[in-house]
Amino acid sequence: MNPPQPRTPRREGNRAPRRRRKFPSWEGRRGGLVHAGDRTIHELMAMIHSIKKPSARAPRLDWPLMHNNITRSDLDAVIEFLKQNDPILTQSQNVRAFEAEWSEWLGVQHSVFVNSGASANLVTMAALRETFGPGEIIVPTLAWVSDVASVIQCGFKPVFVDINPRTLGMNTDQVLQKITPSTKAVFLTHVLGYNALDERLLNALKNRNVPLIEDVCESYGGTFRGRKLGTFGLMSNFSFYYAHHMSTIEGGMISTNDTRLYETVRMFRSHGMAREADSSEVKQSYRDKFPDLNPDFIFAFPAYNVRSTEINAVIGRSQLKRLDRNNQIRTSNLKLFLENLDSAKYRTDFELEGSCNYAFTLILKRPDPALSKSVEAALREARVEFRRGTAGGGNQLRQPYARQYVGEREFEKYPQVDHVHFFGYYIGNYPDLDQEKILKLCALLNSLG
Repeated sequence: MNPPQPRTPRREGNRAPRRRRKFPSWEGRRGGLVHAGDRTIHELMAMIHSIKKPSARAPRLDWPLMHNNITRSDLDAVIEFLKQNDPILTQSQNVRAFEAEWSEWLGVQHSVFVNSGASANLVTMAALRETFGPGEIIVPTLAWVSDVASVIQCGFKPVFVDINPRTLGMNTDQVLQKITPSTKAVFLTHVLGYNALDERLLNALKNRNVPLIEDVCESYGGTFRGRKLGTFGLMSNFSFYYAHHMSTIEGGMISTNDTRLYETVRMFRSHGMAREADSSEVKQSYRDKFPDLNPDFIFAFPAYNVRSTEINAVIGRSQLKRLDRNNQIRTSNLKLFLENLDSAKYRTDFELEGSCNYAFTLILKRPDPALSKSVEAALREARVEFRRGTAGGGNQLRQPYARQYVGEREFEKYPQVDHVHFFGYYIGNYPDLDQEKILKLCALLNSLG
């Protein structure tokens, strides 16, 4: 090992000039930054801040899934209700009034207000099993989890079908192929505002005496042949969650023209209590059959408590007054979106007749992971909130709860829904959405490749 060399002492007047330190080069995303050289700290910081700003390619749109769906007038209605001395807050007259007004708007005889769309699914399936017994229910692969979970929870066997890519609803051919003597109902979902019915399906179900249950949680106001969705089936379900066509904060509705099912649903909503039936004859029949019981506490079914409140009903009654007007705006927004979207990259050939959409459907025309990644990055940069796989997260058969019932690889048999699972999105559509934003979003999406 060599010994350390002695340092040479510095001499005044002979010091080497200090080299001026240069900052590293910068490369801007738009080519705006070049060699930084001798620029000042302030200049460089200004350049950095300019990089962080959204580019012209991705304008900042600030577009949530839903906006202003509970308005000042709705809140004022609640405040006015609460000004009463000692108001009844649990379900009472406003719940009754909301149910009646909803039935009139929809065009059915009976409706029952519950605390969510998922509860509407659950109570519907419970009433169906009580009325028709156990068996199979044909269900969609593209739906909210409660459409399938309620079937399982009530002891039915779910039988899955793929989707029609133009409606996102059930493939009619597969539905008809999978009907068996064990089929108790077809549980059809109208997805994201699109009508999923056709004459062939309705006629076949009628001829085979198979009940239709409609989930209209995402599509109320939509029509088929000029008649509102939710009036074709034996029962229909609706959701008033904040992000839907109208909101009661949380809430749902079950509608039917079948008086027997209506009475059953009313009891299932509230612990199975016979006193909850609307019919005095039904209540009296239980009293006569069980004279040893307090008539106020006869529990006809092992049921649930999924009641809503007066406050939720007050909001619902306020919102229902403007539902049709708001839906017209949503329909106009959707048409503008699809008309300006590049049909070579994205699906634009949805069946729009009778549709009523609280969301924009953005689905790649072909499987393209690179384009999908670009779409997601652009939406995030533009601050456009979205959901991949549409509202329910895509193919339900890929979910852990479903795999244990149908097997680990069953999802592979349903290619249409699997395409939506990986390459489909939904984006919010609400009445005060600026149409200029819609055009900017289309231009942004069309620029991707």
